[in-house]
Amino acid sequence: MNVSTILDQIDLGSIALPEFQRGYVWNREQVRNFMDSLYRRHPVGSLLVWETKTDQALDHARGDGKLAAGTVKLLLDGQQRITSLYGIVRGKPPAFFSGNANAFMNLYFNLDSEDFEFYASMKMQNNPLWIGVTDLMQKGVGPYLQSLMTVPELLPAMGTYIGRLNQLAEIRNINLHIEEVTGADKTVDVVVDIFNKVNSGGTKLSKGDLALARICAPWPQARDEMSARLAKWQGLGFYFDLDWLLRVITSMLTGKAQFSFLKDVTTPEFQQGLVDAEQAVDLLLDLLGSRLGLDHDRVLASRYALPVLARYLKQQGGKLPPAVEQNQMLYWYIQGLMWGRFSGSTESVIGQDLATLDTSGNSLKALITKLRQDYSNLSVSEYNFAGYGQGARFYPLLYMLTRIYRARDWGSGLELSAHLLGKNSGLELHHIFPKYVLYQKGYSRAEVNSLANLTFLTKDANLWISARRPHEYFEAVEAAHPGALASHWIPMDKQLWHEDRYRDFLAARRELLARATNQFLEGLLSESPASTAELKQPLTKIGVAVGGIESDEEGQQIEACSNWLASLGLPRGTVGLEIVGDEGELIAVLDLAWPRGLQEGYSQPVALLLNEGKAVEEAANGAGFRYFTSVGDLRRYVEQEILVVGTVS
Repeated sequence: MNVSTILDQIDLGSIALPEFQRGYVWNREQVRNFMDSLYRRHPVGSLLVWETKTDQALDHARGDGKLAAGTVKLLLDGQQRITSLYGIVRGKPPAFFSGNANAFMNLYFNLDSEDFEFYASMKMQNNPLWIGVTDLMQKGVGPYLQSLMTVPELLPAMGTYIGRLNQLAEIRNINLHIEEVTGADKTVDVVVDIFNKVNSGGTKLSKGDLALARICAPWPQARDEMSARLAKWQGLGFYFDLDWLLRVITSMLTGKAQFSFLKDVTTPEFQQGLVDAEQAVDLLLDLLGSRLGLDHDRVLASRYALPVLARYLKQQGGKLPPAVEQNQMLYWYIQGLMWGRFSGSTESVIGQDLATLDTSGNSLKALITKLRQDYSNLSVSEYNFAGYGQGARFYPLLYMLTRIYRARDWGSGLELSAHLLGKNSGLELHHIFPKYVLYQKGYSRAEVNSLANLTFLTKDANLWISARRPHEYFEAVEAAHPGALASHWIPMDKQLWHEDRYRDFLAARRELLARATNQFLEGLLSESPASTAELKQPLTKIGVAVGGIESDEEGQQIEACSNWLASLGLPRGTVGLEIVGDEGELIAVLDLAWPRGLQEGYSQPVALLLNEGKAVEEAANGAGFRYFTSVGDLRRYVEQEILVVGTVS
């Protein structure tokens, strides 16, 4: 079928887009390459459509465009190509469009170089050799021939230009091969499976997408409504994805973790479930922020505990329980955060905890009892603070302790909890012993960036301290603001304030941090866990794990990379993903990772490792990850192997 006919069929409603397809994700470079291939008559691949009865298509077509009577063809493979062609030829997006129309608007063609570029006034204005592609497609070759004939210096090459104009205009008549999927046995489940298999290089559908495809049949606005909630939380500094929100809704509605249990949920029930999920998440984020200080995405951690807690709130009528039960909720959440409860088989663990909630008489106590059964002892030891960098499992805990114990700034003496500590604040991560001094003394990267060498200060305090050694500035801090050092769990033995006693300083501060953690946890419950002194070995074999975000600069790079991927409709990835051994020991922390691949379930696990050593790379490789050591390398992988022209549908 030629291009013009395909576009006419879209206008008539005979060709449409299925709801389970994601939106338009091509960028300008991909559009230029595609049009160049068409112009030069290079192969651009065939289309795959699902031909079905219109009354059935009404349940699965994206958008609110009118469909033709009888039968309709739903695009399974070819969305990006056909959307680009429609936008360029018609000068506007098709009715089913969802995405950034700037990717294909204002495309121009140079008659001399035969290059495609997007409009740039300084370069193209008043230059007759630059042809507006959309304008040519709509008005034809004639007006451009008349314009070119008025420029004497162009007349010698007029024959060449005429040929190129016709070659460009004839793109409308190129025939694209169409494969059709037909038959009464081709249900939406079968078609989605075909879509995933055929679209080998494009954006795959996760389990959540498959469940959402069924939900969108009677309620086409479901995806947009859920995306609106995600955008609201993103504005507050929390980056959740569609699968996560769907997991919350599923847990609240069914008491199960698996999306398959949504099959018996009616549309009105799901709509109310979304409202209830939004309210529950808002309440939980407020609780964790106000009581624990976990006020932005990097320190939230254990986000898959929220579906379980949301289910508990539903049991309480959608409201926060009294103070005693709130404390139990916080205790359970913190314990899950510390021991990485949801860092492995997430769906399985959520399912176990939901079952515990629904089968116990006193559900919160039952959840805590299950934790004790799974982890033997819930006390914290100094060994648990042996990680390093912002990727360490206990990094959010260090931030939390700063908030709940009202640590004081070393510059002003004011409580840091009075400052906005979120990601947009002026608060900075501070190395107590300067990095360059420790490296000069021969300490390892893990030791230099140990959690016990990190604390939080205002920007002004950080600048005032600069690169001075603790024995040079601790005295001044203590003289100006008595107790400010101790509020950060600084050992007050002055002999430990020198580099040659650095390891002793770390050990002493770890012990103080562990003691403060246990004190807070014990205060949340009437029955106190065993004291730290009784714990002879670390609960989880933490050791000194390698990897993780070392600096704010690395954190900013990772956030920018995540935002770029999200703009392409790809998952953001997990920051600080833990690689755990057979006995629960923490082996390494990956800066940014996709354990199920960038195309969930269809590509290998991927990780970004910035400024890491051989040990982290070997751990990532051993866990089956394809890793990249720079953002540029990861971007090239995404552009060349994930968003390849002709393979994204």
